Amino acid sequence: MHGEFLISALVTLLVVVDPLGLVPIFTSLTARLPAATRRAVALRAALIAFLILCGAALVGDWLLRQLGIGLPAFRIAGGLLLFSIASEMVFGVRIVRESNTAESAVEDDHARDIAAFPLAIPLMAGPGAITAVILLAGRTYGDPLLLGELIAMIAVVMTACLIAFMIGTRITKLLGVTGNIVMERLLGVILAALAVQFVIDGVRAVWN
Repeated sequence: MHGEFLISALVTLLVVVDPLGLVPIFTSLTARLPAATRRAVALRAALIAFLILCGAALVGDWLLRQLGIGLPAFRIAGGLLLFSIASEMVFGVRIVRESNTAESAVEDDHARDIAAFPLAIPLMAGPGAITAVILLAGRTYGDPLLLGELIAMIAVVMTACLIAFMIGTRITKLLGVTGNIVMERLLGVILAALAVQFVIDGVRAVWN
């Protein structure tokens, strides 16, 4: 049970957050910054995103109950949202949309700290990631050990983002344009399958 949950949580969060896919955006946003500042931005973005996702894991289910939303309904809605994100990844729309969001934030000067916006929100801890965390938290059924494992997996994914940002230039050169496109499409297919499973679980819970 624990092993399956750990693998499911890790794969889901890695696919939804997509650390490698965020590397070109981070590189473009911090291109004119000194190396030390870039590292500080990467660390702060990872920390902010971690805190947001941990908050979703800890209070997301409680918030749903306060709003009168059942977990099966959220599983179905969340699965559909994740499937929408997956389709964008498969057809190459997501990276364009995220790049436009990042450019708009910088050009309009809506945020003085790019670590918080747009890196942490909405690129690292966006609607898809928050939805995935709440869905995964619902599968813990209040088990403190499973919830702790979920938070640990969030930390692992944020660490992966931090490492990817630190060596972003080398990753981009290593994968190349074709490699990045193939990776994006492959992760999109995996996320689509996970999204369908969430919907099936939600429908099954309603039926029962």
